[in-house]
Amino acid sequence: MPSDTTREIEELQNEMWMKKTPQERAEFALAMSKAGREAVIASLPEGLSEKEFKKQLFFRLYGEELPVDFFDR
Repeated sequence: MPSDTTREIEELQNEMWMKKTPQERAEFALAMSKAGREAVIASLPEGLSEKEFKKQLFFRLYGEELPVDFFDR
């Protein structure tokens, strides 16, 4: 994948990242995931039914439709 980050900066970022504890790295990853999910939710139209909200959220997060029997479970 093309990158506009120099090799030197990539190495510096990696070095800084590896100095963090596993817990700090996990917390960062979870915070990024939460922020992404919140951005997707904010982009959905208002007033969706719970079922339609879940269908659209799943599609935007995973790029595929919910299984047909999802709501029958």
